[in-house]
Amino acid sequence: MKSRLLYLLPLGLFLVLALYFAVGLTKDPKIIPSALIDKPAPEFTLPPVAGGKTPGFATADLKKGRVSVVNVFASWCVPCRAEHPEINKLAKMGIVPVYGLNYKDTPQAARAWLDKLGDNYTATGADESGRVGIDWGVYGVPETFIVDGTGRIRFKHVGPIVGDKLEKEILPLIRSIQETGK
Repeated sequence: MKSRLLYLLPLGLFLVLALYFAVGLTKDPKIIPSALIDKPAPEFTLPPVAGGKTPGFATADLKKGRVSVVNVFASWCVPCRAEHPEINKLAKMGIVPVYGLNYKDTPQAARAWLDKLGDNYTATGADESGRVGIDWGVYGVPETFIVDGTGRIRFKHVGPIVGDKLEKEILPLIRSIQETGK
């Protein structure tokens, strides 16, 4: 009897693992919860991108009583290039301040990228070491955060904002947070 149970143990373990992976495969891999949702934005102060037209970027910018958007980008990021027209469009709308967090980039490459594609950010901080990005929970670019007027992170979007995501996902969330504060 014991030898039979010994043979069934690997089968039982296999079935448990198969069930676990089957459930995992049904989930959207782009939906990764952030541990920072509904928590204050990390404390930081970043210098501006060298030669830029905007000032540096700090936590204090996010605590001015207005909903804000923080866009994490890099010149070496191909999806960031695809997303940038939508970020420029959002910034030009003037609905919220849009801040840029330039992640692990060289000053020259970041400046050239912004000069070529447009620099409509309210302020842009140069995070050359990536330390601030790590504090924000960034694991890839682009990532975009919506922060309420008290400096609490309310939403994190992983990947590029392209197609109708700005109109159908980001703008309604911004308006909802503006109206309700949540």
